[in-house]
Amino acid sequence: MEKVSDLEKNQKERNVSRIVKGSVFAILLTLVFLLLFSVMLTYTNISEKTITPVVIVITAISILIGSSISTKNINKNGILNGGMVGAIYIIFIYILSSIICSGFYLSLKSILMIISAIVAGMIGGIIGVNKKI
Repeated sequence: MEKVSDLEKNQKERNVSRIVKGSVFAILLTLVFLLLFSVMLTYTNISEKTITPVVIVITAISILIGSSISTKNINKNGILNGGMVGAIYIIFIYILSSIICSGFYLSLKSILMIISAIVAGMIGGIIGVNKKI
């Protein structure tokens, strides 16, 4: 009985580690994509109205990829684990944003970002769990 519980404990620890790594990967991927987008904004005539939608899409794609990678070896509960990747990502971003901007507030844009982060994580989790490669 103890071996089974030790195996389950080790599996849960590995799953938590994968979820955190997926969140960190998504954050780093977001930084790369935002850097590329900022270079595009600097050297082209892209309208500033496109910034918010592009940031939301970059966030969603990064979380989708991060959660897909993190749940690839978990093999179950892709929706839950992927959603956790999205939630950890967005919580970290909002804590960092609150520190930098000296305040925390929710706007329609913020709520849209939170929802898109969790949904993208869930979709990425489903993709990751069902990957055969």
